[in-house]
Amino acid sequence: MPTKTQLHLAKVFLKIFLRDRQSIFFSLFFPVIFMSVFSFANNGSQDPITIGVVDNSSNTLSQGFIESLNANPVFDVSLDNETALRSRLIEGDMTLVLILPDEFVEQAGGTELNLIVDAAQVQQLGLIVPLLEQTLISIEREFRNIEPMFSLAIEDVEARSQRYLDFLLPGLLAFTLMQLSIAGSGFNIEEYRRKGILKRLFVTPIKPKDFITSIVIARLVICLIQMSVLMAIAVFFLEVSIVGNFISLYLLIILGTVIFLCLGFCLGSIAKTQQAVMAVGNIVIFPQIFLSGVFYPIESMPALIQPIARVLPLSFIATGLREIANSGATLLEIIPSLIGIAVWFVIGFLLATRLFVWKEVAN
Repeated sequence: MPTKTQLHLAKVFLKIFLRDRQSIFFSLFFPVIFMSVFSFANNGSQDPITIGVVDNSSNTLSQGFIESLNANPVFDVSLDNETALRSRLIEGDMTLVLILPDEFVEQAGGTELNLIVDAAQVQQLGLIVPLLEQTLISIEREFRNIEPMFSLAIEDVEARSQRYLDFLLPGLLAFTLMQLSIAGSGFNIEEYRRKGILKRLFVTPIKPKDFITSIVIARLVICLIQMSVLMAIAVFFLEVSIVGNFISLYLLIILGTVIFLCLGFCLGSIAKTQQAVMAVGNIVIFPQIFLSGVFYPIESMPALIQPIARVLPLSFIATGLREIANSGATLLEIIPSLIGIAVWFVIGFLLATRLFVWKEVAN
């Protein structure tokens, strides 16, 4: 439990932090903008596939085929002659052109349809061709009165949303608390050292662990408020789904904040100027942004990098937050992440107290 001295210092530091309203605003502004951009990018409706049809047959079968394509929301059908549709295809106004031949009639033998595609859109053929074939089969069954051999019974289990924004939020929370904690504590140490505040505290009975604990408590309060605001915006305005327990989520946020605050103190003790703190901080922050599964799963990385990525402190926190928020996992179900967080907690606190110095000031 924090001592009376530590709590008193924490109140003092909290008042100092709250005076820097500009820093607090921008630390919230960028994550909110980040989430909003991804929300708008992923909530847009899928544009239909523009397909041109040349009907050289103009019979009941071809008209039924075209009507079936029109009824499918995946397709946006345009009827015209072959010359005009080829020109539009070359200009990029449509994805493909389907030519229905003169012999497009109900018969025993097969009829070959000519499909003209844009080479730049060839990757979509894996989706388009099966849909066209299914439409043809449906028309053939309708005209020949053939019952399908199998039917598909669909059960709606109301699965959870798999939007990218739902995946992104836990990683973004972990990244934000890392940036706030490392930058905040590292700069604070150097600023207090440069202004001579640490020299004055050195002659008091305050020990390094008291000083570090008090700043951790004060910064923790700030981080919890900021994380709460971010989650509120994500849930109520961007409709992000969080299915796990909020108490477990906040416990991981607290542990992650303490870890990165301690690592920030290490950087502030090693670097002797604010410019050096920024440089060393970037060395610690940026590799973790791309290697800790913040924006994409660690499993999608090269196999050689995955073992390194999994042991980074941000990886344990982002993975734990994501398992709780996206999968509804309990604390007992994320034991590997908790073990990793506990190890980094001990490492960070020991390094912060051992490397901390009171009196060194850059010339």
